[in-house]
Amino acid sequence: MLFFKSRHLAIGVVCLGLLLTVGACSKDHSSAPVQATLYDSLGGTAMVQDPANPGTMIEKGRLGIRSVVDSTIFVIAADTAINGFFSVLLKEVTSGNTSGLMALSKNLTDFFCVGTGAKDFSYTGKNMHDAHNPSTNPRISMLVGDDDFNEFVTDLVKGAKQVGLSDQLIAQVGNVVAAQKAQVVQK
Repeated sequence: MLFFKSRHLAIGVVCLGLLLTVGACSKDHSSAPVQATLYDSLGGTAMVQDPANPGTMIEKGRLGIRSVVDSTIFVIAADTAINGFFSVLLKEVTSGNTSGLMALSKNLTDFFCVGTGAKDFSYTGKNMHDAHNPSTNPRISMLVGDDDFNEFVTDLVKGAKQVGLSDQLIAQVGNVVAAQKAQVVQK
C-alpha cells in the first residue's frame, strides 16, 4: 500500500515538480488557460457550510483537506508504531485539553492547502525540519526515521480512505508529503 516506494515515489515527485514548474513559469495568466490545481481537485474555492462550525462557510477544498488531516490524526493516535512522537498531544487530549489538537489540525490543514495550490491561505508554522526536531519543537518526542515516515504515509492513506478520497487524489496528496521527506526524516 505504500505508494511512496520505488517507482511510484519517483513518478510522483517528478509529476509534482512538473506541476510546480509549470505553475511558476506561467507569467501571463491573461492569455493562458487557468490550470486546475490539486486544491481545485479537492473541492476548490466553492463555499460550503462548515459542519464543525454551524453557520460558518468554508472553502470546499479546505474542508476536504481538513477532513483528511483530522481523520489521519486519529489514525495516528491509535497507531502504536508512531503515536509516541505525539506524547505531549496525547496527554493533553486525554486530560481534556484539545487546544494542541486544534492547533495541529489547523497547521496541517494550512500546510496542505498551500501545498496543493490554494490561493487564500498561508502556512505560518515551523519549517518541516524544525517541526520534526525535538530540539526546536518540544511537542515532538523524537527524531523521525525512514520507517516512521513510511508509517505516517500508511496512516495518511488510511485517513484519506476513511473520508472517501480517491486513490488518484491520495497519490497526489502523497506527493506533497513525499516532497518533504528529506526535511522530516532526520535520523
